[in-house]
Amino acid sequence: MTPEPFVSAEQAAQFLSIKRRYLLALARTGIAGAYALGTGTIRKIWVFRLSELAAAVAQNADPQNAGSVRSSGSGSPR
Repeated sequence: MTPEPFVSAEQAAQFLSIKRRYLLALARTGIAGAYALGTGTIRKIWVFRLSELAAAVAQNADPQNAGSVRSSGSGSPR
């Protein structure tokens, strides 16, 4: 069995139809399927597994898990 290859942030963002910057923000908060490479203090290189990203999105879209959806913290508190 061949292991699933990692893809770049650009490829993963295109797969999810979102902006690269938003995907990287999700990666920093701990979305499944995101892996940081290196020990950079300012910037890290992120790689992604598409199957794990798809599973994380599907889990958050499941109505039974609606209470466990992680908020991005953006928007008005009102």
